[in-house]
Amino acid sequence: MRILLVATYDLGHQPLSVAAPAGRLRDAGHEVRCRDLAVQDWEPEDIEWADRVAFSVPMHTATMIAQKLIDEIRAQRSDLPIAAYGLYGHVLADSVDRALSGETDEVLRAWVEGDTETQVVYRDRITSSLPARDLLPTLSEYAHLIANETEVPVAYVEASHGCSHKCRHCPVPVVYDGRIRIVDKESVLADIAQQVRAGARHVTFGDPDFLNGAQHSLRIVRTMHQRFPELTFDCTVKVEHVIEHSDIWAEFAASGCLFAVSAFESVDEATLMRLDKGHTVAGMVRATQILRDHSIAVRPSWMPFTPWTTPDQVRNLLEFVAQNDLIGNVDPVQYTIRLLLPPGSLLLAHPDLDAHLGDYQPERRSWSWQSADPAADALQKELVELVEQKTAAGDSAIDIYNSIRTACALPALAINPEAFTTVPRLSEAWFCCAEPTSAQLAPITFSKT
Repeated sequence: MRILLVATYDLGHQPLSVAAPAGRLRDAGHEVRCRDLAVQDWEPEDIEWADRVAFSVPMHTATMIAQKLIDEIRAQRSDLPIAAYGLYGHVLADSVDRALSGETDEVLRAWVEGDTETQVVYRDRITSSLPARDLLPTLSEYAHLIANETEVPVAYVEASHGCSHKCRHCPVPVVYDGRIRIVDKESVLADIAQQVRAGARHVTFGDPDFLNGAQHSLRIVRTMHQRFPELTFDCTVKVEHVIEHSDIWAEFAASGCLFAVSAFESVDEATLMRLDKGHTVAGMVRATQILRDHSIAVRPSWMPFTPWTTPDQVRNLLEFVAQNDLIGNVDPVQYTIRLLLPPGSLLLAHPDLDAHLGDYQPERRSWSWQSADPAADALQKELVELVEQKTAAGDSAIDIYNSIRTACALPALAINPEAFTTVPRLSEAWFCCAEPTSAQLAPITFSKT
């Protein structure tokens, strides 16, 4: 069979979500093409060539872009079977011939080989094939690590899937229900090795939480450092796990950990409780200091706009960032993020949401909601436009941060430019389960043949 695997958006990384199933399908004897529309254009011939097409949809942005493309393919070749797979696969169940969520690589292969029943699946175990990264653009086309005035290519791997927690706003527990699935250590290291040979000098561990399986992750880091002592890395870790595993960070730092992404989300304690985040504002301060003590930067992710947000809370968030010396650690887009309520969201069952919840909007694949304070909704729209325009214009992160403060009726700050140049980061802003930007939803079209 001739299989076209398509990625639309994967946070700037070379998409493991395409490379992994491509490796399995190729090992099974199928002819595979991969197309990553984040860095490539459509090739019109691909649609005529393919016997089947499968879209990787690991997050909301990828799902919205995929929907537009699925509609175009249907118009061009209505006979072509289409699947959607990944964390948001079930969200597209009404648009594709097969919708897969969870551990999908093996069942995707089964679909290719003739199992055409439409269903959402979950697989208990991970059996790995070496990802077929040679079918994708080179690492030079993807996000780079920016640190110490240098840029280096980045590898992307996952040591586990799922999450042992059930944060109410997160799409992961909708599929994994508080479970994690471990990826074999040698499989992870083999994938790191092939990316090092391709030029990678830094590794992003993309697990929803790298310390869900702390000892497993530590074993991988130890062996990686032994085999590739020059590699640096970053990971994503919950606030509570930064604190709970405070004894792990010295070894992580010695093994090359430069920064950790952590979902702070809000500085409002009541909101943190509603989201079931498992941490407090004081915990965020403590986690920041624990990492800082080991010369590891924290890169907070935020969700400032929820149904309970007030403009004062947004101002408090901006002040928290300044007071904890985190201005250089936050990508400006993070100040614009608005809560998403996709199908199955655990937050839909929370009684505090009832007064704010609107209708389900199929075109957005999300439930609508309105803030208790209309001024907060207006502010969010203003900040989205401000950040998009200033980012597109090439304004500095300092200028954007101060413009956000001004929009929120806060005085601008005198900021040392080194606050931005000395904090390690990736060249693409961290942007996960949030509304796509207008640029990301710009039409992607291909010629009809």
